[in-house]
Amino acid sequence: MKTLDVITIGRSGVDLYGSQVGGRLEDMGSFDKYIGGSPTNMACGTARLGLRSGLISRVGDEHMGGFLREELERHGVSVEGVRTDPERLTALVILGIRDRERFPLIFYRENCADMALCADDIDPAFVGAARAVVATGTHLSHPTPRAAVLKALELAKAQGGRTALDIDYRPNLWGVAGHGEGESRFVESAEVTRALQEVLPHFDLIVGTEEEFHIAGGSTDTLEALRAVRAVSAATLVCKRGPMGAVAFEGAIPESLDEGQSGPGFAIEVFNVLGAGDGFMSGLLKGWLDGEAWPVTLKYANACGALAVSRHGCTPAYPSWEELQFFFDRGIVRPDLRNDAELEQVHWATNRHGDWSTMRVFAFDHRAQLEEMEGADPARIGRFKELCLEAAQAVARGQGGHGILCDGRLGQEALFRAAGTGLWTGRPVEWPGSRPLRLEPETGPDLGGLRNWPRDQVVKCLCFCHPDDDAGMWADQEATVTRLFHAARRNGLEFLLEVIPSTVGPVDTETTARIIERVYGWGVHPDWWKLEPFDSDAAWAAAVAAIERHDRHTRGIVVLGLDAAEEALAARFARAARFPLVKGFAVGRTIFGAAARDWFAGRIGDEAAVARMRDNYARLCGIWDAARAAAERDAA
Repeated sequence: MKTLDVITIGRSGVDLYGSQVGGRLEDMGSFDKYIGGSPTNMACGTARLGLRSGLISRVGDEHMGGFLREELERHGVSVEGVRTDPERLTALVILGIRDRERFPLIFYRENCADMALCADDIDPAFVGAARAVVATGTHLSHPTPRAAVLKALELAKAQGGRTALDIDYRPNLWGVAGHGEGESRFVESAEVTRALQEVLPHFDLIVGTEEEFHIAGGSTDTLEALRAVRAVSAATLVCKRGPMGAVAFEGAIPESLDEGQSGPGFAIEVFNVLGAGDGFMSGLLKGWLDGEAWPVTLKYANACGALAVSRHGCTPAYPSWEELQFFFDRGIVRPDLRNDAELEQVHWATNRHGDWSTMRVFAFDHRAQLEEMEGADPARIGRFKELCLEAAQAVARGQGGHGILCDGRLGQEALFRAAGTGLWTGRPVEWPGSRPLRLEPETGPDLGGLRNWPRDQVVKCLCFCHPDDDAGMWADQEATVTRLFHAARRNGLEFLLEVIPSTVGPVDTETTARIIERVYGWGVHPDWWKLEPFDSDAAWAAAVAAIERHDRHTRGIVVLGLDAAEEALAARFARAARFPLVKGFAVGRTIFGAAARDWFAGRIGDEAAVARMRDNYARLCGIWDAARAAAERDAA
């Protein structure tokens, strides 16, 4: 049995993309960090489309290598074939968007980790687990990685696998152009042509641009080059023609490129061509391995390429399978796809990482409530929040489904310590108790403070609002929430919106649902909703229906506690757990309230405070888990 659909082999590096668009690399002031390297991009791109993907490469034994490995795992890519090189650094690429025609880039690949890939790194069992192995051109440019690629190809063939080549010709990586020529896509070289033609017979599928077939075929006449490739290979040849789409040739090369098999193209605005070929290849591999006809396969490929050229970055631009279907079904509304709000929402929501289908969150983001306690001051509050984190970690023990809510003003040290532990981490931005909504000063008047947040923190905002609020209040709330939502997205941060109408006015079964409808009407799509526990199934049904009408990709709902006793929470959890969109709870004072009062007053020490909060949190986790299990049994 093949446990993987595809393994890619070759380059793996970190892309540092200039954040500013329209300027020279010399003038870039900041960079966005993405996963990079054609095989790595393709492994992630195919995984997003639902294929079981793996990668064979090397990364350095340092932070950038760790980033690549973790990001691959987040995409669901098998890293069994990724070796850690203790001597060499992970490759880097610095690149930017100058205009619609120029995309300058610099490869930092001198003696890099992935070019040290060798034949001994190739595991026959891992290769044999895949239906196909896909190679790219760069790793054929040097004897050591070339031997590794050839071994993988031979093992794949011997074990019934298929093989594919993305020519991916980068002249400077073959040593026929200088370091400053990273953008160059074609330089004639008889030596490169010879080296490529030696390996072309190994492949069932060969893919390249017209210029890449020129180098593979040794002619700048595209038809002649294709015929030269055909003379040494029986592979299906797919020639990419830029805005004219692509054509596939399974047999003899005809008199015109137009006679090849083709799929529909997509007339969109080109924003960034870097990485577009890897997006195209991801779609192509999906169709090829699913056994689709070439017109359908090329439709997938062209669409993935179109989506890729419309966005910033390489791998982050590639679509999910659900997004691709949405794109086909709805069609193009505007050619600048990155500004299509509906499409971008689907892209964002279907490409989030992490399984948070269960949420057991210890909320100690409280500020005003702690400041009011006897014996509290900012330093002691900060220390107490560290104890809260210890309690949370003692219950979580590194397992999924646990999280914290902690602020950055009084709880900064706890936030620092929580980073990278696997805990879901929400961080509030609202000024405590403000109505209309006002934000913590650390966010900045332009919300630029969010730029400094780690990407795994979730922006949490509590908005005290009610359907009966007057127009002025609603206008003020809308302006703040909308700005905050867009700032969170701009900085790659998920957004949790909390609403508690019962503190503002009377509520009925439709109150919260009406607020939810209004929020979506603003164009705001929270990743998470934090809602007060309702006393009726009807209220839960109304809220859930309002969310699902507007966003079937939402992460879900967490239930807040409102300082209720455990017994009351147990009954509320039992009701909420009957609705699958409710993923869990985010509770604070029920867990820490009594311990905090005693600790600040000096009646208990650190160890006792941690133990009490640990036990309270563990019991609540058990109560939620039991409620969910009972609900699932009843539903079955």
